[in-house]
Amino acid sequence: MMLSWALMFLIVAIIAGIFGFAGIAGTSAWIAQVLFVLFLVFFLVALLTGRKPPVT
Repeated sequence: MMLSWALMFLIVAIIAGIFGFAGIAGTSAWIAQVLFVLFLVFFLVALLTGRKPPVT
């Protein structure tokens, strides 16, 4: 879910950059970067604390 938001903001930044809207492009690119980093952090946390065999 979060990765899709990051990709959406990246696309908005690219389109805004093509049309010359510098403020919108910069803000969208920044939001995309923040969301992507958050996605990576959550992914790594999920990987490290993932399913472990039950202790008997």
